[in-house]
Amino acid sequence: MVKLVAINGSHTGTKGYTHFLIEKLFKGAKEEGADCEEITLAKLKINICKGCGVCNTEKHLLKCIYEEKDDVAMIFNKIREADIIIYATPIYVFNMSGLMKIFIDRMNSTGNSGDFRLSESGLFFHHISKDICSKPFVTLICHDNFENEMSKNVVSYFRTFSKFMDAPQAGTIIRRLGKLTAYGKDPEKEKQYPKILESYKAIELAGKELVTKGKISKKTHKTASQDIIPVPFFSILKNFKGFKKKALGKIK
Repeated sequence: MVKLVAINGSHTGTKGYTHFLIEKLFKGAKEEGADCEEITLAKLKINICKGCGVCNTEKHLLKCIYEEKDDVAMIFNKIREADIIIYATPIYVFNMSGLMKIFIDRMNSTGNSGDFRLSESGLFFHHISKDICSKPFVTLICHDNFENEMSKNVVSYFRTFSKFMDAPQAGTIIRRLGKLTAYGKDPEKEKQYPKILESYKAIELAGKELVTKGKISKKTHKTASQDIIPVPFFSILKNFKGFKKKALGKIK
């Protein structure tokens, strides 16, 4: 049985759009017999990495000073048991949520920075705990804007994460304009934007593909992350300032 673990980095926990999208992904995965578990960071205690370096001393090698004082060790154990990880985060000020970054920072204690090595992609790095850091993963991103630029920092971050951590990227899904469709909570809103329902079906299919193929296909990614505004050639027009000015006028 394939086990998927989703790390929900949203500050709104199970009340937000991030959770809604995780459930869509899990719906497809469960239909293929997967074991799925969501870890909601907002419900847990996660201390900030102090950069104290104790985890890299001989006496406390790879053991964080907070190991028995918060929930991070538990999350790491869940990751060890998983086949695929979903890092799910909304965009806050052009980046992943603070919760997600604080959690990832704690991976610092799982590597020996004095043991220099090359990553599989040929990058100079150090020892890592592969059973935590090198799991195949999906990045699930959402925000309320329609600009592609909004999520670029997070996409780039996880691309770099993949290279240094020897972690295969199984897919990236970016779901824009969540607020426009009421975060999946208003069927009438969804009827106004029929492409969002296509997107949700594709996210469910992505869950199926993760179980059956180990990764999300390009076609499924494209449909899951598509623009939903019912305007012909919107994905092209949105790149032009003149079009944006007209659209802004209608919104106002």
